[in-house]
Amino acid sequence: MKSSLVAGLTALLAAFCPPGTLRADEPPGRTAASLLDHARQSNPEYASMRHEADAAAERVEPAGALPDPRFRVELMDITRMGEQNPTLLPGRTGSTKYTLIQELPWFGKRDLKREIAGLEADGAQGRARGAWSEIAARLKAAHAQRFLLAGNERITREILELTARLERIAQARYAGGLAMQQDVILAQLEQTAMRNDLIMLENEDGMLRARINMLLSRPAGAPLADPEALPPLPAPARLDPVALAERARGRNPRLFAEEAAIETARKRRELAYSERYPDFMLGVTPVQYRNRIREWELMVEFNIPLQQQSRRAMERESEAMLAAAIARREAVVNEVLSGLAENLSGIEAARRTETLVRTSLLPQAELAFHSALASYEHGRADFAALLEAQQRIRKARLTEVKAQSDARVRLAEIERLLGEDL
Repeated sequence: MKSSLVAGLTALLAAFCPPGTLRADEPPGRTAASLLDHARQSNPEYASMRHEADAAAERVEPAGALPDPRFRVELMDITRMGEQNPTLLPGRTGSTKYTLIQELPWFGKRDLKREIAGLEADGAQGRARGAWSEIAARLKAAHAQRFLLAGNERITREILELTARLERIAQARYAGGLAMQQDVILAQLEQTAMRNDLIMLENEDGMLRARINMLLSRPAGAPLADPEALPPLPAPARLDPVALAERARGRNPRLFAEEAAIETARKRRELAYSERYPDFMLGVTPVQYRNRIREWELMVEFNIPLQQQSRRAMERESEAMLAAAIARREAVVNEVLSGLAENLSGIEAARRTETLVRTSLLPQAELAFHSALASYEHGRADFAALLEAQQRIRKARLTEVKAQSDARVRLAEIERLLGEDL
């Protein structure tokens, strides 16, 4: 009764929960999204950049705050003209001054410092977004490469099984005196080469697993789920180069950070020029005689900006830093737009290759193989031609899977340049 109730609840959950909900213990890797979800929570590089951005945001408020006031106590004539022993009691000295001093920067300096800190916080946020875009692109590319390796392994094993069947055909024909022993040996050599390819594929998959686990902050040998079908490519209309270029200009994290750096340099230049003007200090001093306050003093102090050569150097430095920030932004724009055009071209080439293989190359290769097999069975073709036809099938199928994988790697790079998913 209890087991039937548990089975019924399990079936009910399976019916109403979305796919993947019941896979709580499944390791990541089945989809690129599962890798991204895990990395968003565990990647230490991204966590470090987020914390740095949070720290930069907390620097905004104190950057524009007034300096703390200072309080000073002066005990005057502690011996009362030599009439008593020295004392530190305010009521028994000649007089006691209590001075409260507040430093006041020149008008606008505090606002400039607050704006600079805010822009630096924006730049830190942009760098955190850029770090995540880099991590996400690497995970998406690694997932696509694992999909390629899995497809390569599947195709190789299928062709290996086919070659084993061809070997049996060659052995039967050799036993009947219709073929040479060389045909059997060629089939065995071909199988050995494919088994070696499987070893290399296993090694590449192990390296990819280690790379992905590093990005997920997991042990290098931690298990990963086998990759499933790749996510669909966006429609060609959504890959318009002009629209994506404008989108990249507005959303790319590196460009966002560089724009913030330019504005920061502008504000620093304004702050450097404002150093031509003095800062003030105001003080108020009540003076105590015996046990009563009998006098009040007011103090105004300001620095005299005489070191003009030093200030001019600081101003020239701020101008040069602004020019450097503008040039750096232009370099990033060129890099982003160039990478965008390159990857858009790569996606288009991968689409065309996949279509060509599926509609033309693969059917032709399969037709050529069946023709070569029939000819070999009737003694009208040699075994080498049959193996060559078989390899053309394998190559065509691998080309199709590689085009699919390459397109997703290109898409991941485009999304990195955009700073968001398409």
